[in-house]
Amino acid sequence: MGALTPWDVKQLEGADVAWVLASAALVMFMTPGLAFFYGGMVRAKNVLTMLMQNFFSLGLVSVLWVMIAYSLAFGGNGRFLGNLDFAWMQNPLAAPIGLETLTIPPGLYMVYQLMFAIITPALITGAIADRMKFSAWAWFLGLWLVLVYSPVAHWVFAPSGWLFRLGALDFAGGTVVHINAGIAALAVVLVIGKRRGWPGHPMLPHSLPLTLLGTGILWFGWFGFNAGSALAANGLAVQAFINTNLAAAAAMLGWLVAERLKTGHATTLGAASGAVAGLVAITPCAGFVGGMAPIYIGLIAGVVCYLAVSLKFRFGYDDALDVVGVHLVGGVLGSLLLGLFADDAINSVTPDGLFLGGGTDLLGDQLVAVGATLVYAFVVTFALAWILNKVIPGGIRVSEEEEASGLDVGQHSETGYQLVER
Repeated sequence: MGALTPWDVKQLEGADVAWVLASAALVMFMTPGLAFFYGGMVRAKNVLTMLMQNFFSLGLVSVLWVMIAYSLAFGGNGRFLGNLDFAWMQNPLAAPIGLETLTIPPGLYMVYQLMFAIITPALITGAIADRMKFSAWAWFLGLWLVLVYSPVAHWVFAPSGWLFRLGALDFAGGTVVHINAGIAALAVVLVIGKRRGWPGHPMLPHSLPLTLLGTGILWFGWFGFNAGSALAANGLAVQAFINTNLAAAAAMLGWLVAERLKTGHATTLGAASGAVAGLVAITPCAGFVGGMAPIYIGLIAGVVCYLAVSLKFRFGYDDALDVVGVHLVGGVLGSLLLGLFADDAINSVTPDGLFLGGGTDLLGDQLVAVGATLVYAFVVTFALAWILNKVIPGGIRVSEEEEASGLDVGQHSETGYQLVER
């Protein structure tokens, strides 16, 4: 196996295995939760299309992950990209270089990371809602996983990755998941164009109960996302769990206060969006901060993300379900706020942040990680979407007639609801 070292089964800790297994299942459950979260926000004629795009990620990404994407993300010791050590499920008993001391089997680490890889591109579907061909989505999903997700995951999560070596921190995916998907969503939206009638024609959510159901599933699953990233059943997992809940709660309150002050109403959609904004912002920080920091981070995220969603009207990009405003802005906020609130008493891996007397070094590293992810993911995603738009017959967008009648019937020959008897 060359430089690979067989994982020593004597390191196995049963409690850690049980917790990470449960966490992987929780993160998997987030993708159906995301489907319902987004599905409730689209119009009834497009609900199945939204659900299908998310569920399809479970299928295609799972297969591509074990074929090549996991190896590109975690194989070898290159600074910018992995190798093919783990392609086609080779070397299943070897841990990635730098992770040989894991107390869980390498296969469990692989499948846990798979669940992150599944939901990350699924986040993009909220921006392109109501107008992308399913065939185009299938091509985009597979290529984006290999060309964008795997390299960025290697930079940040693999011990040999250049951002990991630099000292940039991302506990559970602020850069790899949320900034990556958020800026990619903006790139695709710029290629595919606006929905017919936007912004003049109201395009209201058809089922807010579905959206709130999805929010609850996401909040529940996020404990696996963040606390599971401790990769052990220990105090760090407990701290990440606490931080996750507090940030979501505080962000919901922050969003609702800002919404009430601006519009005179506190809405259920605002509560759902605020909670998700807090979950996004705490993701990179979850295992590195403590005390009141998660509440401060959540409050900031709730207010800032609420204000950020209106940017699409000012700049004219049709981000249908606010992926840019919530995931991109929330991910950037969380990654940078980590440079302010990091506490080495919580996790000795990190130096203290600026607010705890640690100086600006960590904040500088976080800025580099944010900037590199923004530039790389935007450029490659824009190029990928542009090329697909040229080579797919008729482009990546459905026809005007199909967009008007609904993608559920046109793309899948189904309807989400049977409103009359046959």
